[in-house]
Amino acid sequence: MKLTFFVRDLALKHTFTIAHQSRDIQDTVIVKLEDKGFYGLGETTTNPFYGMTQENICMSLEASRRVVETEPWETPEQLWEICKEIFVDNPFAQCALDMAAWDLYTKKRGKKLYEYLNLNPKAIPLTNFTIGIDNVDKMIAKMKEVDWPLYKIKLGTDHDLEIIRELRKHTDAPFRIDANCAWTAEQAIEYAVELKKLNVEFMEQPLGKDDLAGMKEVFKYSKLPVIADESCIVESDVKKCHGLFHGINVKLVKAGGITPGLRMIKEAKKLGMKTMVGCMTESSVGITAIAHIAPLLDYVDMDGAMLLKKDIARGVIITAESVIFPEGNGIGAELVDLVD
Repeated sequence: MKLTFFVRDLALKHTFTIAHQSRDIQDTVIVKLEDKGFYGLGETTTNPFYGMTQENICMSLEASRRVVETEPWETPEQLWEICKEIFVDNPFAQCALDMAAWDLYTKKRGKKLYEYLNLNPKAIPLTNFTIGIDNVDKMIAKMKEVDWPLYKIKLGTDHDLEIIRELRKHTDAPFRIDANCAWTAEQAIEYAVELKKLNVEFMEQPLGKDDLAGMKEVFKYSKLPVIADESCIVESDVKKCHGLFHGINVKLVKAGGITPGLRMIKEAKKLGMKTMVGCMTESSVGITAIAHIAPLLDYVDMDGAMLLKKDIARGVIITAESVIFPEGNGIGAELVDLVD
């Protein structure tokens, strides 16, 4: 077994702004696992909000090298378990390794990942297309640039309702809104009344992750469903979100990969909660991995590669009508500069 990893910079088509950060470049790290003539790829992007950088992700991956290359492991789940102490402070790095392990493992077995998981690729929900915070004219222009049947609108300003009212004048597409922890309980409850009238499907993480009392009120009185994001990072958070949110948004990068992500989805379903997987502006390596598990979900946000000025990989092709997987087995994505 051979472990290598690469750093790449992903230029965005537009400055991407949410309630607590803006960026024009998204840093990413690609992991490659090679064994017996096969190789698998995985990805994690960086995130300053969570303290995850290319440097500390690469350091964590290097710390795992001996275990990955010399310890006996057969399945991705086994590798995840034997490495979890190494990655206890860096689930982003573990995600990239875990994703590469799933790609390698299913390639060796001559199956696409969704085939191995016995999932129906025709059952994938439509991804939303995300519009970051900007002045209203630019947000409208972004919607016109990508005419999509479902949008996620980032909020967290002093005039959020006005933004949605203005955007609604330019499309009949349903909206999902994501405040990224920016509101109070009173705001969320009040806004939900008007947002429902404006054809908003749900609100994602309206309150700060530690405002449990506030979320109880929102869950009880909101006219719209609420989906956890920052409040649901790792497996133990799923049960904590029950009774506070109607569903969870699993980010594979934050959770530590596909292995724990699948367990989180299963647990949420047992609790009667809606399930969603979101992206962190990955290239087509990470986005293709999300697409493979998307048949399990009620909602999906896998538009990351669509937000890039230039993708560094080839993988799943997403249109408003269909999701087309690459021909190869495993996850099937390929880094452009590794194959061209």
